[in-house]
Amino acid sequence: MAGRAQIPTCNSALIAMIADEDTVTGFLMAGVGNVDLRRKTNYLIVDSKTTVKAVEDAFKEFTTKDDIAIILISQYVANMIRFLVDSYNKPVPAILEIPSKDHPYDPAHDSVLSRVKYLFSAESVASGRR
Repeated sequence: MAGRAQIPTCNSALIAMIADEDTVTGFLMAGVGNVDLRRKTNYLIVDSKTTVKAVEDAFKEFTTKDDIAIILISQYVANMIRFLVDSYNKPVPAILEIPSKDHPYDPAHDSVLSRVKYLFSAESVASGRR
């Protein structure tokens, strides 16, 4: 289709994580973890000592790497860098906000759900349906 952005494909892609220790540990036990030749990991464990700058840097790094297809980010961490998450508009890597053990999930703050709501409301207005 003309005008559509091509999604890059490769034989293997990683899932990156930005979340609390328990969430990251669970996904690491499921086999999501990776350490490259430069000893860089595909995850960031966020705790009370983690700065917002460190979270921003990890988000920017993960969104620019070619081998990452999905970034899982705890919603409370995404709220720390909401301006970056909301302004990100590329299809790959996909950004998915997930709940954490200590912070409940709030669908009102999820950037993906808000975009879907906007698209459906724009489509219903454009087609004359409500």
